[in-house]
Amino acid sequence: MSTYNFSSIEKKWQKIWDETEAFKTVENDKPKYYVLEMFPYPSGKIHMGHVRNYSIGDVVARYLKMNGYNVLHPMGWDAFGLPAENAAIKHGFHPYKWTMENMDEMRTQLKLLGLSYDWDREIGTCHPDYYKWTQHIFLKFFEKGLAYKKKYPVNWCPSCETVLANEQVVGGECERCSSVVVKRDLEQWYLKITDYAEELLADLDKLDGWPDKVKTMQKNWIGKSIGAEADFPIEGFDKSMKIFTTRPDTIYGVTCMVLAPEHEYVDELVAGTEYEEPVKAFKLKMQLMSEIERTSTEAEKEGIFIGRYAINPINGAKVPIYIANYVLADYGTGAIMVVPAHDDRDREFANKYGIEIIDVIDEDGKTINSAEFSGIDYKEAGEKITAKLEEMGIGNKTVNFRLRDWLISRQRYWGCPIPVVYCDKCGIVPVKEDSLPVMLPTDVVFSGKGESPLTTSEEFMYTECPCCGGKAKRETDTMDTFIDSSWYFLRFIDPKNESLPFDKQLVQNWMPVDQYIGGVEHAILHLLYSRFFVKALRDCGMLDFEEPFKNLLTQGMVLKDGSKMSKSKGNVVSPIEIIEKYGADTARLFILFAAPPERDLEWSDQAVEGCYRFINRIWRLAGDILEMEGTAASSEFTKEDKQMSYALNAAIKKVTDDVSGRFNFNTAISALMELINEMYKYKDLPGRKPELLKASLENLILMISPFIPHAAEELWEMSGKQGSVHEQSWPAYDEDALVKDEVEVVIQINGKVRGKMSIPSGVSKEEMEKLALEDARIKELVADKSIAKLIVVPGKLVNIVVK
Repeated sequence: MSTYNFSSIEKKWQKIWDETEAFKTVENDKPKYYVLEMFPYPSGKIHMGHVRNYSIGDVVARYLKMNGYNVLHPMGWDAFGLPAENAAIKHGFHPYKWTMENMDEMRTQLKLLGLSYDWDREIGTCHPDYYKWTQHIFLKFFEKGLAYKKKYPVNWCPSCETVLANEQVVGGECERCSSVVVKRDLEQWYLKITDYAEELLADLDKLDGWPDKVKTMQKNWIGKSIGAEADFPIEGFDKSMKIFTTRPDTIYGVTCMVLAPEHEYVDELVAGTEYEEPVKAFKLKMQLMSEIERTSTEAEKEGIFIGRYAINPINGAKVPIYIANYVLADYGTGAIMVVPAHDDRDREFANKYGIEIIDVIDEDGKTINSAEFSGIDYKEAGEKITAKLEEMGIGNKTVNFRLRDWLISRQRYWGCPIPVVYCDKCGIVPVKEDSLPVMLPTDVVFSGKGESPLTTSEEFMYTECPCCGGKAKRETDTMDTFIDSSWYFLRFIDPKNESLPFDKQLVQNWMPVDQYIGGVEHAILHLLYSRFFVKALRDCGMLDFEEPFKNLLTQGMVLKDGSKMSKSKGNVVSPIEIIEKYGADTARLFILFAAPPERDLEWSDQAVEGCYRFINRIWRLAGDILEMEGTAASSEFTKEDKQMSYALNAAIKKVTDDVSGRFNFNTAISALMELINEMYKYKDLPGRKPELLKASLENLILMISPFIPHAAEELWEMSGKQGSVHEQSWPAYDEDALVKDEVEVVIQINGKVRGKMSIPSGVSKEEMEKLALEDARIKELVADKSIAKLIVVPGKLVNIVVK
């Protein structure tokens, strides 16, 4: 048998798979299984994180196909985004060219891994035949009232010169360029994700196949709070200040009111007063701080008195009004009541500015200093005070969410154009469906400064109003790229549909995604937005289900020297170099064997080498077995034959259990290693049966095929088998073969192993005790000792406790 030449073998099978469209999905009567890994941004190079993510998905896809499922396993590109635009600015070529070249390069690299993708379904979010339908969906949302425009303080990255969603601000900095994010008032497009806050929260309980940590992260981000709203009149002002509190029981302890610096009343309240300039200066200072910085528990509480007073509606008390860093305009009402006695943050603020502190809850949780509500449990007091506010017509019980509406406007070129125009006569007008897609123009200037490059294209900017035919201007903001990835899993099902984004019945047949795989860093952003999209599309009549992803696996990172691989740390390992040196099967095997999928994986050159040697060991074993001729001299099934049969069936059971649902690929591979050890031992026995070894090899090849598909395919062919190994059925194990005639029992003395014995299966506890005590060596060791007790684990061990 030839040596294991991974280079020629892998090229051979990748070419065959490509030419025969081996992984093309067609509609049939088999049960469906949709496995999907989060699609990549086409940066031009795959990294070890890609290898891990896609290898995990590939094992799942191949295994399910061998178990009789019609598997959908597509791949595409999350292709819009700032990196392509920055490359255009830096190098002077169009983002489309840069992106297409990167797609080509990464597609080639992914094919080198032997991944079982249906490339016929490939999509790129920057292609007009994709973003046409993104625009179609936007118009549906606009028609439904889910897309709207408003002026609001937004997160602004001065370096990228674009708006960022709250989720894209990390530690007060832009997640892409690490510039300090500031606040800026802009008119922006939003999606009403808050309309679905309650449903998004409640439906998390239906996602039994999701990790608890991801569900917890989403619950915290949605941030449901139950409490009360109340109107606090402002002295000498015709408007009241509306506050939300989760602790209405403490309203008698209010000694101050605090507004967000951006609150709509602030400028009016200080206009023409001595406080106007200091307040302006304070507001400017706040614009230079991120929300994270302002609200951090470690951040010093800062505020300024604005010269106005509010009236506590429940007791008439007059309290000063401040603005402060730790109150945000877009959380709650942008105003809070300060109760220093019962809130650490408020106490810190009060102590700093000399504000009165009034206790209203005692150590036993009873109300004090609360007029007619004193002396009762604080929870009961909260309910009664809320009822009084409702009776007075100045408040009500309410629910608040931390979740804000989704800001989707981006001041850049390389994104999906927003399909609306602005007409002096008609206002905001949606583009007509038959005019889609609104194409990105090519005659733009990429300066890297100022407004969106779209404003430099007169041909794009100026158009006719779809309503009146008059002069109109196009929207020059493009959509957040999270829009593109919030529905791509639906387009994969029907990627060539020219009349709809997807066929409703086709999508109904394939959705939800049965297994979704990707990094935990997307737990809030992408997953929450995708869930919202599905619910909104349902309400637009385009879908009939409520959740996109049935099961979710969040794989760990690939580390080297204890930290995530990155160029800046100089610890990057190139997948292509590993493939060239050891082959794709080795790279896949290592990444699957080194750690359970959900845990971080530490890179090890020695372990990679070990996986390469393991594949070679399989190769040599297969060669030895395939060269065997004839049958065994005796048909009698010996003790050694039974052990070999047991090892084979135990491996099939273990690998099946570990791959099916649990995704314990590392322990499945360990079981295969144990089987190979047994096969090596058995083949060298004088009376070994070639037919049993050949049957074991056949099953071994089937079991390794999801992990090392190229080697398995070659071995299958060399075994004289017809068809692709990946078209075969997954092996079944024989329950009878797993019943041993004899079992090996460990004998311990005071918990330490002192001997082993082989006994018939099913022996009673009493017989095990007797056999252990009759063992010659054990007799000798306990001869002069007193036996206190015997501990027996049937079929496994006997522990003799002696004094």
